[in-house]
Amino acid sequence: MLKTQFCGVEFENPLILAAGVMGSNASSLNLVLDSGAGGVVTKSFSKEPNVGYKNPTTAVVEGGIINAIGLSSPGVENFKEELKLINKNNKSGEKNVAIASIYGSNPEEFAFMVKEIEELVDMIELNVSCPHAMSGCGASIGQDPDLTYKIVKASNSAKTTDIPIIAKLTPNVTNLVEIATSAEKGGADGLTLINSLGPGMKIDINARTPILSNKFGGMSGPAIKPIAIRCVYDVYSNCNIPIMGVGGISNYKDVVEFLYAGASVTQIGTAIMYEGVEIFSKIASGLEDFMKKNSFSSIDEMVAYAHKD
Repeated sequence: MLKTQFCGVEFENPLILAAGVMGSNASSLNLVLDSGAGGVVTKSFSKEPNVGYKNPTTAVVEGGIINAIGLSSPGVENFKEELKLINKNNKSGEKNVAIASIYGSNPEEFAFMVKEIEELVDMIELNVSCPHAMSGCGASIGQDPDLTYKIVKASNSAKTTDIPIIAKLTPNVTNLVEIATSAEKGGADGLTLINSLGPGMKIDINARTPILSNKFGGMSGPAIKPIAIRCVYDVYSNCNIPIMGVGGISNYKDVVEFLYAGASVTQIGTAIMYEGVEIFSKIASGLEDFMKKNSFSSIDEMVAYAHKD
């Protein structure tokens, strides 16, 4: 009942680990896969190593967290070794889906990365949307429709296999549909909506200083879900490629909202910090019960239901 497809790739269920959470090494990714996730997205990594920002990098706020990791990365050569260790099948013998999240500062870097990893994963997610990235990466790319187009096109042209290329977009723009359309024109097979909101800030009133070493960071968690839902709804109405919905999911009802808005699958991130990896099996169980009670026989039947007359 929960099996579904995204960009031609079959998932055991529509619940996927979002980039940035427990995705730094194969052992944690395998733990998530064994815990009931339909797939996993790695932490974003780059061509060359990047140390990121100094601690503290995370601050708890009402409705979620603010983080500024700075896209720390061991570099593609090191991360390739982790990708090789991701289990191909789960405990039930079903095929695992591994998605690599990559970033760079120009089209050439993204193209290089695609060539390096395309045979090691099932999909590649282009992170052009991090609101706390170091200079030249992240949202500064995804806020520019022309640069987004060029990066997606270069990434798509670089691949020698039929691996799907997914563009992860930022909500921190005036017109998200314009950016999504540019990614589609560039050859993106799908979109991930949305990355964290912001940047935001939290100040320690006793220390009288910003808590994060970078001062500013991206907001994630339940508070951003209404914005994410709206973004998915708008883009679904204007683009013709499938969407991965992400932003504030913590229970099966949230997943249903994203599906109704137009997402084909969903990603879960911040909620794992509160409920652990058991959240995947918990949400899967709740989602299946909901589908039975509402006479849905497949995930596809639920996609874009809120768009129906």
